[in-house]
Amino acid sequence: MSARGTLIALKAIAWIWAALTSSAALAAGEQIESDISSRNIAIESNFTGERIVIFGTIEKAKHAEFEISPYDIIVVIRGPEGPVVTRRKARVAGIWINRDSHTFKSVPGYYAVLATRDLKAVAKPDILNANGIGFQSLEFTTFGVQNNAALDAGLNAFRSAAVRIKQKDGLYLYDPKGVKFVGRSLFRATVDLPANVPVGAYATDVYLLRDGKVLSHNRSNLTIDKQGFERFVYSAAFDYPLLYGIIAVIIAVTAGLLASALSRRD
Repeated sequence: MSARGTLIALKAIAWIWAALTSSAALAAGEQIESDISSRNIAIESNFTGERIVIFGTIEKAKHAEFEISPYDIIVVIRGPEGPVVTRRKARVAGIWINRDSHTFKSVPGYYAVLATRDLKAVAKPDILNANGIGFQSLEFTTFGVQNNAALDAGLNAFRSAAVRIKQKDGLYLYDPKGVKFVGRSLFRATVDLPANVPVGAYATDVYLLRDGKVLSHNRSNLTIDKQGFERFVYSAAFDYPLLYGIIAVIIAVTAGLLASALSRRD
């Protein structure tokens, strides 16, 4: 074998050895394994909300010498995104009216964060923001603004207002004690989805942290969809809006005429 061939062979061996070593090191680290109690939720006429349970375990946990777990768990549930309009009232001629408004084109319809303790004590803001954890990390994309850093104080006020409205409606949730350890490696979190939860695809992300660093991440998918007559009405309204509007007007007119005819008989 020539000197060049020997050099190439040595480099190949070194590359394979490095890959195997790094894979072994990764496999030796702590890993999070999680799942949710239900992956499909059907919304029918009697739907009043749904409780889901997120549970899991820490594989290859290393805390035998600790009395309490040195790990932190953060659960993030994120729903389908869509536009949100926020308005600011102003007093004009003694009357409070909607004066200023702003539209964010991409906002999660549902967003919940649960953790073993307060996020500020778990990790630094840059770690949380990099993993999309917390209200401050949400990307409120605006029309005509490509970089969120360019938002001025006025737009940030609208952004804060949008979060407050979502919280008031029960669609945004933060619970710093929402994740509990059951034993030393098992954990559990419970979330009550409200009746007004939007339909669509949801992502449930579970993060394992130690000393402010993310060690592992696991994702489970959840689908919320309408069923039965509600699904038919919902699909008709979005798939055939013109036909849906015509039928709605016909039903309204028919109901009005029927009510008028019944009242005349009396």
